[in-house]
Amino acid sequence: MAAMKPFSLCVYCGSRPGASPLYEQAAREVGTHIGRRGWQLVYGGGRAGLMGVVADATLAAGGTVVGVIPQALLDRELGHRGLTELHIVQTMHQRKQMMAERADAFVALAGGIGTFEELFEVWTWRQLGYHDKPVGLLNTASYYDGLLGFMQHTVTQGFVPTSQHELLQVDSEPAPLLERLATLAQSATAPDDYTRI
Repeated sequence: MAAMKPFSLCVYCGSRPGASPLYEQAAREVGTHIGRRGWQLVYGGGRAGLMGVVADATLAAGGTVVGVIPQALLDRELGHRGLTELHIVQTMHQRKQMMAERADAFVALAGGIGTFEELFEVWTWRQLGYHDKPVGLLNTASYYDGLLGFMQHTVTQGFVPTSQHELLQVDSEPAPLLERLATLAQSATAPDDYTRI
């Protein structure tokens, strides 16, 4: 009998540590939670900033880590060489598609424009029916308060329907958010169809 596949969580986060130590603390808590639960981390394969923190914490807690990184970034010595799996691809699109295919759910931690882009893309893919996986946002130290306020503004102004807005799971604490994403992932039924992207 085949072993059950572990829950696989795709984490988007900054390649910098940020100005507050709370961002690194949250990334470490996320990685530790993934590892202790026997889950798998899927992320962008970097060793710098919060990316490296969450990967190292997952590995230290006994979890497996799958990294996906374009050759150009690996060549700049930004790749993490100590992962369970490191997949080297040619383009950013290939990177994001492989990460999405290997994940059962997605969560964004604090980060910059790359993290924003990844979050909004996978959230859009969910709305358009390319996948049925839960999407989360960890709002550490109120980092995303401004963005969340703006997103509510898009709803009241008629550009984003409430149903789409409610697809995003938000919490300020890692453990309850990750557990909620894992529970929601169990009820996902629609097959992925990233080939249409």
